[in-house]
Amino acid sequence: MTIMPLTILPTHPGSSLRNALAAALGDAAEAAWLIARGGVWVNGVRVRDPEALLPADAAIVVQRPPDGVYRDPVVTPEMILYEDDDLIALDKPAGAYVEATPWDAEGHVRAALARFLAARDGSAPPLHLAHRLDRDTSGVLLLSKTPDVNAALQRAFHEGAVQKTYFALCAGLPAFDEIEIETGHGRGRSGIFRVFPREDIGRALPQGGTVKAMRTRLSVIRRMEDAALVRAIPLTGRTHQIRLHLAFLGHPLIGDVKYGGPSTWRGMAVQRHHLHAWRLELPHPRTGAPLIIESPMPDWVQ
Repeated sequence: MTIMPLTILPTHPGSSLRNALAAALGDAAEAAWLIARGGVWVNGVRVRDPEALLPADAAIVVQRPPDGVYRDPVVTPEMILYEDDDLIALDKPAGAYVEATPWDAEGHVRAALARFLAARDGSAPPLHLAHRLDRDTSGVLLLSKTPDVNAALQRAFHEGAVQKTYFALCAGLPAFDEIEIETGHGRGRSGIFRVFPREDIGRALPQGGTVKAMRTRLSVIRRMEDAALVRAIPLTGRTHQIRLHLAFLGHPLIGDVKYGGPSTWRGMAVQRHHLHAWRLELPHPRTGAPLIIESPMPDWVQ
C-alpha cells in the first residue's frame, strides 16, 4: 500500500513547526522524527528546523516513505571499488537510494558515504554524484570528491565518452541474440516514463518537455527455462532506459512490477528488479587516462 503525502493547514500561524506538526499528528515524537529526517515541507520548501516559525499562509506537507520503510544504508571499506584524490566509486547495494528523496534527507548512499569518510578521514569532501542508479539497481556508482572535476565529468557523460555495461535478468526467452534498439523516451500523461515511437522523437509533450531519443545495445548471454541473462549497454542516458526497452521488447526485468515484470519467479516472491551496473569506462576527468571500474557480480548473475 502506497502512503500518500499528508497536507496540513495550521490553525495558529506564528507557531513553531514542531508545535504545529505535533498538534496536527497528535504525536510529538513522530513530529520530531519526521522533521529530523527531512520529510516535512512548508510551502514547497523542505524545513528541518523544528523551531522555524510558520507564516500565515503556511501549508505543511508531510512525506513518508511510500512503502513505510526508512532505509539507512551503511558504507563499508569493502564497498569502495576505486578511490583517488578526485573520485570515489562504490559497489552500491540494491535497495538503497543514491540521493535524498522527498521523504528522507538522510537515508541515502551519498549521505552514508559522507558519514563513512568523515569517520575515516576526520571530514568529508563535497561529494557529487556523477550519475545515478535506481534504488533497486546494484553496482558501480561514481562520485566526485572535488568540484574541480565536475565539469569534465558532466561533459564526458553528456558527450558519450562514458560506457556503462549492465547485466539484467529478464522474463521469457528473447528471440534476438543481439539487438540495438532506438525509440523515444518521455513521461506519459500519468507522469510515469514510457517508450514512444521513434518518429515521435523531438515532439513536444502536453505535460511539458519533448520526446527524447533512447538507444540501447542488448546481447543475450544465457537463456534459461523461463528467463534470460542479458548484457545491456545504454547508448543514451535516459531514466529507466534498460528497464523500459526490455519491457517494450516483451521481456521486462524479473521483479520489475512497475514495467510489467513478474513479482514471483520460480515459486518465490521477488522483492526488487534484477539489474546490475557491472562496469563503468571513462576518461579520468583530470588526467584523461582510461579508467575502468568493475563491480562484483550479484548471485543471480552466476
